[in-house]
Amino acid sequence: MISEATVAFVEGIAAEAERFETPCGDGTMIWRSWGQGAPLVLLHGGYGSWMHWIRNVLPLSRQFRVIAPDLPGLGESATPPEPWTADGLAAIVVAGLNEILPGGEELRLAGFSFGGVIGGSVAAQLGERLRHFVVVGSNGLGLERSPTPLKRVPPDDDETEEFATHRYNLNQLMIADADKIDELALYLQKTNHARARMRSRRFSRSDALAEALPRIKARLDGIWGERDATAYPHLEERARVLRAAQPEARFAVLPGAGHWAQFEAADSFNPLMAEFVGG
Repeated sequence: MISEATVAFVEGIAAEAERFETPCGDGTMIWRSWGQGAPLVLLHGGYGSWMHWIRNVLPLSRQFRVIAPDLPGLGESATPPEPWTADGLAAIVVAGLNEILPGGEELRLAGFSFGGVIGGSVAAQLGERLRHFVVVGSNGLGLERSPTPLKRVPPDDDETEEFATHRYNLNQLMIADADKIDELALYLQKTNHARARMRSRRFSRSDALAEALPRIKARLDGIWGERDATAYPHLEERARVLRAAQPEARFAVLPGAGHWAQFEAADSFNPLMAEFVGG
């Protein structure tokens, strides 16, 4: 049900990247980098991989050196040692960044969903080295979260049934406009779901990001989709929490977009992200 053209599209973007490995548990954490310039690190969401940024890495690489890892226990990266905590996972990420960019170069960071929760601890641990942290549709703020009923993918489903379940889950959680759940979205969802070992929901239901915000020295901003299934209709509460930490924090809402706003509304998201972290 997935065309060779879609697979080739994803593989082509991956092939343009420089690939790095850093320690993670008994194995390695996988990183990819595109472009030149000031480093911009993108942390993906739960049950995901660098491919959550598939529509962003090349456009943003025209202005930045974009670095997108597979977080521990997700994608191609090894499973981290237990116990799993936001600070512990962040320490693996920070250690990896210090290997890839050992000179203390100033960084910019964006974290989507689970990546924003872990990103809060990453941002706090980076201290003065981090210039900017953009939270993208993240929970972990100790706020009310709208329910998102999802379906399990039974192991004995045939391909048609499997993709029907992925389409349902994407529309429930990730993409507000069902017409935008295309073949690429389905392929990414299937691929990422099959590789996920880190169960991230408990992080999103915690207040780990809220606890990290006062420790962050970098500039703080937020980007949310207007129809984010995890936040709607309580987006203003997210803005309030960010501005309680930094009153000057900008909070942008992408009209009509769902939780995976950087995919569903990439044409709006990419220039906004470049504006936020480039200023």
